[in-house]
Amino acid sequence: MIGILGGTFDPIHNGHLRTALDVMQAVGLEQLRFIPLHGPVHRDPPQVSAELRLRMVEAAIAQQPGFVADDRELRRAGDSYTVDTLRDLHHDFPGQDLLLLMGMDAFSGFPGWHKPDEILRLAHLVVMRRPGESNISEAANELLQRHEIDTDRPFDLENGGEIKIQTVTQLDISASSIRKMIKQNESPRYLLPEAVLEIIHAEGLYRD
Repeated sequence: MIGILGGTFDPIHNGHLRTALDVMQAVGLEQLRFIPLHGPVHRDPPQVSAELRLRMVEAAIAQQPGFVADDRELRRAGDSYTVDTLRDLHHDFPGQDLLLLMGMDAFSGFPGWHKPDEILRLAHLVVMRRPGESNISEAANELLQRHEIDTDRPFDLENGGEIKIQTVTQLDISASSIRKMIKQNESPRYLLPEAVLEIIHAEGLYRD
């Protein structure tokens, strides 16, 4: 069973890493693939090049067994659509169940994504909920009513894509706040791995 966590990772930080590990341990994933986006559809373009974002991801996860950096979206030009990535992963890992990880805010907008029904035919969703989070859109709530499974039951893709709400560690960290701190000449130490911070300093990232 393979987990997928996509994002700009601009930069990757401890909020990404801790919640990913929470899900990996709770669900029993064999591996979790971090997939930096080339051209995100639902957010501003990244400030840092694809090469440097991939380097930061590789440095961040180097010591964690089962975490894998996956550059398939960076090698594909244009906007990054999740459905295309899932098709590609099914080609590379036939017979493997895929679990797409996303936060509550992303899930709230999921019904408006490109081909959400096909996404749910290709993968299950693990919606990462921080303590206290509960509000989602009406469309997402309707989807949840049709596809949600109990947290103790294993996934079964033969029933179509299923959705599991998974409580994760609450870490109020964002890439935008880290970029702002660096621009203001403040240290983001302890918000992201030291190996990532070293790359940021060495390359002079996010200064302007």
